[in-house]
Amino acid sequence: MEKAPTTNKKLNDWINKMAKICAAERIVWIDGSDEQKLSLEQESVASGELIRLNQEKLPGCFLHRSAHDDVSRTEHLTFVCTRKKRDVGPNNNWMNPASAYRKAKRIFKGAMAGRTMYVIPFSMGPVGSAFSKIGVELTDSRYVVLNMLIMARCGQAVLKQLETQPLRAEAGFTKCLHSKAQLDINKRLILHFPEDNTIWSVGSGYGGNVLLGKKCLSLRIASFVASKEKWMAEHMLIMGIEEPNGHVEYIAAAFPSACGKTNLAMLVPPQGLKNKGYRIWTVGDDISWMRVDSDGSLWAINPETGFFGVAPGTNSQANPNMVETVKKNTIYTNVLLKPDNTVWWEGADGEVPETGIDW
Repeated sequence: MEKAPTTNKKLNDWINKMAKICAAERIVWIDGSDEQKLSLEQESVASGELIRLNQEKLPGCFLHRSAHDDVSRTEHLTFVCTRKKRDVGPNNNWMNPASAYRKAKRIFKGAMAGRTMYVIPFSMGPVGSAFSKIGVELTDSRYVVLNMLIMARCGQAVLKQLETQPLRAEAGFTKCLHSKAQLDINKRLILHFPEDNTIWSVGSGYGGNVLLGKKCLSLRIASFVASKEKWMAEHMLIMGIEEPNGHVEYIAAAFPSACGKTNLAMLVPPQGLKNKGYRIWTVGDDISWMRVDSDGSLWAINPETGFFGVAPGTNSQANPNMVETVKKNTIYTNVLLKPDNTVWWEGADGEVPETGIDW
């Protein structure tokens, strides 16, 4: 086992307990370094988890394929687990915490036998900010690690922040446990325990179910924390607009998933407004943490550092900024692999390829 790079007893005790339940063969701490990321990419390509794409046309890009029945967030297998059913609100599935822990523990037991458990300390929001929240995700998936390195601030700086901040039992860090297990849809659960500041996800390898800093922490757990701390965790884009005189305003907007938040957040101003001196920029495309200041003004941050979205319909006309963004350092999932080792999806630029390998 790799020696723990922290003396945080609460953290080490929890990691050792989870590693024992999952029967992890070894533990590797994610330090956030470029060297470690490169090594994980190489291991993932060698194992077949990732396919390295055409590095001239798509530098730093890879293709990942998930299991055939594991291609989206499984809402019917996603539960919020509180002692009182009424506390989960009208839009969440509820499960009793004791029952949820019991069911999931049976699946987690021995799930990492022969596998590595990666420890990912991560911060949603800037490290050290009073607005930010720290989590630690344990996972047996290199795909999860590489995605988390894009979507959150990860590694040694977060661990150092955990060492210095006061660790109240209820607010120290969100305990996130994930295992692919056997990728069996009949043994798949995504569980949130807001009263324990804990998230358990098992049996899935798809990003929306397993990148536990995103929807799981930044929306579901954060909504519970926000209600206690008097702020708001919202499913909203944030965009900045600067007028020609230098006056800046920000817009936050909510739409359902796959309904245009990212396209609006990445809006390119019409040429006429550009010529007049208007500027528009993306602050965030999916999640907004909002607070009201003492003067009544509303402030927001985007707790994420990257973009995770669905591709169909994304092209140079619909969202030219996103098309440029995903041309480098991107992990594509379940798209068509073209003969030249680039990718295509429904609604992408150009003609429909005559040949290719679909997911």
